[in-house]
Amino acid sequence: MQQQRKDSVGILVLLLSIPTLLLAQSNSGHPAPGLRARDIGIPFDGVPGPFNAITDVKGVEVGYKTLISGDGKLVVGKGPVRTGVTAILPRGKGSKQSVFAGFFSGNGNGDMTGTHWIEESGVLETPILITNTNSVGVVRDAAIKWMVQRNQPGDFWYPVVAETADWLLNDIKGQHVTAQDALDALNSATGGPIQEGNVGGGTGMICNGFKGGTGSSSRTLDTQGGGYTVGVLVQCNYGRPPQLRIAGIPVAREMKVQQKRCVLRQLSPPTLDSDGTVAPVCGTAQVGVNRTDSDGTRDVGSIIVVVATDAPLSPDQLKRLARRVPLGLGRAGAIEMNGSGDIFIAFSTANAGADDGNSGVDADRSQAAKPAGVQRLASRNMDPLFSAVTQATEEAVDNALIAAKTMTGANYWLVPALPHDRLREILRNHNLLNQ
Repeated sequence: MQQQRKDSVGILVLLLSIPTLLLAQSNSGHPAPGLRARDIGIPFDGVPGPFNAITDVKGVEVGYKTLISGDGKLVVGKGPVRTGVTAILPRGKGSKQSVFAGFFSGNGNGDMTGTHWIEESGVLETPILITNTNSVGVVRDAAIKWMVQRNQPGDFWYPVVAETADWLLNDIKGQHVTAQDALDALNSATGGPIQEGNVGGGTGMICNGFKGGTGSSSRTLDTQGGGYTVGVLVQCNYGRPPQLRIAGIPVAREMKVQQKRCVLRQLSPPTLDSDGTVAPVCGTAQVGVNRTDSDGTRDVGSIIVVVATDAPLSPDQLKRLARRVPLGLGRAGAIEMNGSGDIFIAFSTANAGADDGNSGVDADRSQAAKPAGVQRLASRNMDPLFSAVTQATEEAVDNALIAAKTMTGANYWLVPALPHDRLREILRNHNLLNQ
C-alpha cells in the first residue's frame, strides 16, 4: 500500500508538471478567466464589480506577454524561460491624458521606476509595467518607444516599471524579455475580464511556497459610499507556506504541506537549494524535511500592487490608498520580510486633463496662467475606499494562487499549485466554505 501511494504521488507529480516547451503569447480580446477564489467557495467581504478585476474601473486596460520555453538544466542566456510582461494602461490606449497617482513602499528591497516624479508632482504620465527584476531596463526603454510611436505629447517621460524576481523557475540572468515583448503587452491591452496566474510578469512567480503570479479583484461602493469602484492587480511572489492565510486560516499548516522545495528530477552535479543542501526529488521522503523560518533561510519575496479607482482623489489621498495595501496583504499572511520588495501604486481616473505633467502641451506664454479645476473627495469620506483596497488586495492574492498552475522550471525545480480540494476541505471544517 505504501509503495502504491508513492507511485501514485510520483505519477501525479509528473502529470502536473509536464513542461510547456514553447509558449510566447499576448492576450487579445476578452479572454475568459480561469478558476477563481470565489468559484471554489472562499468567502470575502465587500461587493465586487462585474469582472471582479482592475478593469472594472472604467478605462483601465491590461495586457500581457507570456514567455515559456525550454526545459532542464539552467544555461544562462539560453533558458529555461518562465517570465513575461504585464502592462496596465490607466486610461487605455485611446487616451494620452495623465492621471493623479501616489505610491508607497511597504519594504523597499525592490524597484519601481518613475516614482520620484510621482512623489514630486503627483502625476502619472505613462503606463505601468511589471516584469522580472533583471528586465526592468529593457521594459522601461520599450515604454518610451511605445509613447514615441503613439505621438505622446512631451519630450521626455519617466515610465513606471516594477519587478519581482522569478530566479528559481526562470533564467533571470539571461534577460530574455525583449523590447518587442513589452510592446506586445502594451498593444494587447484591453478591458473586460483578464487572465490570472501563470501569465505576463507573473509567469514564473511563487507565492507563499505555491505557484503564484498575477491576480486581480475589485470592489464597488454603495450609493452612501459614493458609488465608486476600486480595482487591484497584484504580481504575487512573496512569503512562505506557514504564513499563508486564506479566510483567516493558516491553510498550509493545516494541509501539513512539505516546506522544502523539490525538483522533478536531479541533475549531475546535483541541484542545490539556497541553504546549500541537495534539493530533494519530489515524491521522496526527503521532501518532508521541515524548513523553519530561521535567519539562515533565504528571504523570499516580493509583491507589486497596483490600485485603480474612479473616485476623485488628489495625489496625497492616493498615497493614503496605497498605504492600505499592506492591510490586505496582512490578511493573506504577509509580514513584509527584509528580502521582499513590497511596492504599491494607486491612481485615479477622475480629473482628466487637470494636470498632464511633462506630457502637457506647451502653454501659450502670452496668456496668464489659469488654475485647473480639480474635484477632491473629502477626507472624512475615504473610509469605504480604505475598506475596498484592503478587501480587493486580499482577494487578488487569493485569485493569483487559485488560478496558478503547477510549473516546472530551470533545473527541474517544481512549484506546486495550491491544492483546491484540500483547501475546500479545510474551509468546510471551519464552516467558512461558501457553497
